[in-house]
Amino acid sequence: MIAIKQVSKRYGNKEVLQYISIQFESGKVYGIVGENGAGKTTLFRCIAGLEEYQGEISSDLSPLKNHLGFLLTDPFFYKKITGEEYIQLLAQARNKDIQQIASKNIFQLPLQQYADTYSTGMKKKLALTALLFQGNQYFILDEPYNGVDIQSSMLITEIIQQLRRLNKTVILSSHIFSTLKDCCDEIFVLHEGRIQKHVEQADFGKLEQEMIDATLAKHLGNLQLE
Repeated sequence: MIAIKQVSKRYGNKEVLQYISIQFESGKVYGIVGENGAGKTTLFRCIAGLEEYQGEISSDLSPLKNHLGFLLTDPFFYKKITGEEYIQLLAQARNKDIQQIASKNIFQLPLQQYADTYSTGMKKKLALTALLFQGNQYFILDEPYNGVDIQSSMLITEIIQQLRRLNKTVILSSHIFSTLKDCCDEIFVLHEGRIQKHVEQADFGKLEQEMIDATLAKHLGNLQLE
């Protein structure tokens, strides 16, 4: 469980998060949606302990950062480190002794190749694979489907479902709403730094239509195609 109470974050005069309060339970998958700049990544970075903030973030395992796997939108890799070495490095950070990496390479990555030569999608898959080897209880996946092929997207969805079955807590964002519908138990809508709406599975279809209507009315109408 991760509990967020009245969390706010400010960059200078700009308030990016405003009094966010959410509780994420074990064995559930949560989606965070919102337009670019709504505060999703900032919220994730606060949970991961990468940003200072006002308010309180707690978990049933402490310290939270030692049990959290955070998949960044654009994962960072040191130069001259192979895919296999990267996996080993992250496993060692959790004192995990991993064996037979090649046999568990479900994304069929070129693990002997330098990670910084990977494509965007390959980097995302390598970073996720490494997090899975760590044995974390909590996962934050920031746009896990970005740049990923269809087959890998299906694998990622199944991985998320398995994490739920293992009683993990998973929080993810995605600009592809159908992926959230397939994965999530609950979705929170973040707008201008505030939680605007909380939606459970039964109302996912309604939320999707509301988002489509709002987007078309706000943007497409101004295009005035002829």
